[in-house]
Amino acid sequence: MSGNSTFVSPFYSPRCLAAAAPAGRAQLTHPGKAILAGGIAGGIEICITFPTEYVKTQLQLDEKANPPKYRGIVDCVKQTVNGHGVRGLYRGLSSLLYGSIPKAAVRFGVFEFLSNKMRDESGRLDSKRGFLCGLGAGVAEAVVVVCPMETVKVKFIHDQTSANPKYKGFFHGVREIVRTEGVKGTYQGLTATVLKQGSNQAIRFYVMTSLRNWYKGDNPDKSINPLITGAFGAVAGAASVFGNTPLDVIKTRMQGLEAHKYKSTLDCAVKIMKHEGPMAFYKGTVPRLGRVCMDVAIVFIIYEEVVKVLNMVWKTD
Repeated sequence: MSGNSTFVSPFYSPRCLAAAAPAGRAQLTHPGKAILAGGIAGGIEICITFPTEYVKTQLQLDEKANPPKYRGIVDCVKQTVNGHGVRGLYRGLSSLLYGSIPKAAVRFGVFEFLSNKMRDESGRLDSKRGFLCGLGAGVAEAVVVVCPMETVKVKFIHDQTSANPKYKGFFHGVREIVRTEGVKGTYQGLTATVLKQGSNQAIRFYVMTSLRNWYKGDNPDKSINPLITGAFGAVAGAASVFGNTPLDVIKTRMQGLEAHKYKSTLDCAVKIMKHEGPMAFYKGTVPRLGRVCMDVAIVFIIYEEVVKVLNMVWKTD
């Protein structure tokens, strides 16, 4: 009889392993949990990192000024604080916050939905499939949230640099944009945004998936410390910055108040190259690098920790 016991044990082992392996966790990371955890992570992250986003956008828009208003990052911060106080660095936060929460929610929700379907029988998601899932998540967030949200944000920040700002707040600004330009006015630069977000998330999730698989090795059950998750996120963020800053510059120009100067995304790229040279495509890289590394690290840490809590209180087996 004891022989039967020893033979039963191996049959239980795969089931127990499945419950603890990434496949099990992927099923527990139900898209609903991913949407909630992503939204929480996105909201907290943007409140921490917005000043660097503000400076990056100002420097990119300032490129067209003759002579330029700012001499660099530090000068931009000094002039903004002197003219508007520290709160000036948070002008436009409301428009970004309203978009950042659903953006992260859509991103993680779509990623988990796709990755749950693309894992192998052991529950492992390889880096190539991680790339494809990230691409899908990036395109979804671009169309549903990012394009209209970024268009409003850039117009808000650009509006502040004018002698007589016309937008009094988020909802007033949206009403004015829709009234004068129609809904189309909130979808300027859609092609550039889809290219930027799609490549952004494809690169980030590819790097994150690769690093996670490398760290776990042959032990898919190995837990990852939040600090290591943050370090992996920072590396993924840096990779995405160097991979698509030119698209970010084009997107910002296409969504500014002078977007009417460009006929299309391609026309914008050609004009920047012709009149300003190739280095103009990397304007704002340093402030963007700092923001994105911190952004991605914070988002992944908070997301993973919130999912752990949700797994304890929200059973989706």
